[in-house]
Amino acid sequence: MIHPTTPLRSGATRASRSEQDAIWARINWRIVPVILVAYIMAFLDRVNVGYAKLTMQQDLQFSDAVYGLGAGIFFLTYLLFEVPSNLWMEKVGARKTFLRIMVLWGLTSASTAWVSTPLHFYIVRLLLGVFEAGFFPGIILYLTYWYPSSRRGRITGLFLLGIPITGVIGGPLSGWMLKTFDGVGGWHGWQWMFLLEGLPTALIGVIVYLLLPNNPEEAGWLDPREKAIIRQVMKGDRTGHSQPHKHGKLKAAIADPKTWVLAFVYFACACAVYTVTFWLPTMIKALGITDVALIGWYARFRLALAR
Repeated sequence: MIHPTTPLRSGATRASRSEQDAIWARINWRIVPVILVAYIMAFLDRVNVGYAKLTMQQDLQFSDAVYGLGAGIFFLTYLLFEVPSNLWMEKVGARKTFLRIMVLWGLTSASTAWVSTPLHFYIVRLLLGVFEAGFFPGIILYLTYWYPSSRRGRITGLFLLGIPITGVIGGPLSGWMLKTFDGVGGWHGWQWMFLLEGLPTALIGVIVYLLLPNNPEEAGWLDPREKAIIRQVMKGDRTGHSQPHKHGKLKAAIADPKTWVLAFVYFACACAVYTVTFWLPTMIKALGITDVALIGWYARFRLALAR
């Protein structure tokens, strides 16, 4: 295995540790801010329904059961379409995949503004799961094109900062929209919130398409030597972590009890996080706080601490 901090020895391509660090520092600045902003939008469009519930439920006469099913049904299609999306990404490339995902989920989230019946609500949430499903696993796959395993963990951690960041800004932003835009143009505040938080996602999808290369070989901001260094480091990383055929790896993972234990732990954590996320604004309102903008601020501090 060629470790990314080990000098490369292959003809004219020889890189010191400092040179390699400099190359990946440039990659960080080009890649991480883009995917971080995209993930913030993904999480915001996924959970803003919790703030919409403060007024949407009464306006549409939805019961708690209708809201709970609509909020949670998103994960059904999200689960089913994750793997197919990643398989398709390997065929068409990351740029087209992220463009498709972000434009479609942004428009779908915005279309929640026109929901008027429980059936409409369920359909929109199911479609949101379909279209957003490939984003997170797609980013994780995308990072394997750019980073060797020894560098990838830190970058994945930076990418996941999108969750607490959304917790900090999402509450105040959604609460402010609910209060400020209520009645504008004859629309409810929650309708404007879905529209104003959904449409920018579609625009950011276009920006992601323009800014992110599919892989290092297509990056115009890397010179031939830098691409050669990345190519050799990545090749050495894959060789050093050689595994059985992918089907054999899948069978081995399924047969390993640790896989199921870790899956259950993650499932339990996700259940707890999304229960709080979807119902926290309602719980704060039940304490006697009726100002939706103020509820957004209180939820911000609670979610930030929880994450």
